[in-house]
Amino acid sequence: MGTIYLQPFGDINYSALLYIKENLGDKFSLGCRIGVKNKLPEEKYDSSRRQYVAGTFLSELGKLVPRDALKALAIVNEDLYASNLNFVFGEAEVGGKCAVISLFRLYPEFYGFPPDSAVFYKRVLKEAIHELGHTFGLGHCRRPDCIMFFSNSITDTDNKSEDFCSACLTQLQKAVKDMGN
Repeated sequence: MGTIYLQPFGDINYSALLYIKENLGDKFSLGCRIGVKNKLPEEKYDSSRRQYVAGTFLSELGKLVPRDALKALAIVNEDLYASNLNFVFGEAEVGGKCAVISLFRLYPEFYGFPPDSAVFYKRVLKEAIHELGHTFGLGHCRRPDCIMFFSNSITDTDNKSEDFCSACLTQLQKAVKDMGN
């Protein structure tokens, strides 16, 4: 079976990228590999908001994904937003191939706290798992402890686990099995 392709855009925290690579594959029983850093699509930057539209990275990523990659995750250090939302931690093609996460609001410093790499890495991994879960067809879960619970705030992200609830895990396992056939 294929791998999860990790695609950095712009200047990102490389140690976070390595952390994702080392820890993400186990959640999906897939390997991970890192692509060469790509430049940010500056023409898609909304200077009035000082943010990028998250979907921009999905379309850019779609052009870069190697054919043998099963799923692809863009990682950016820029603030993202989506229609009708002030910001998003990430976005994905539900049942598709591509997802994106932003590290921007995952740093404790963003909220006025001192740097804490353990907190930061947990948040990064949770967002990566969540968005890739969407690419396997999973929707948002109602259980606040499930990784597929919608994070409306960083508190939601901190409070949920890195694991899928039993119902979401069953859906994920079926989706992965179906892709192998």
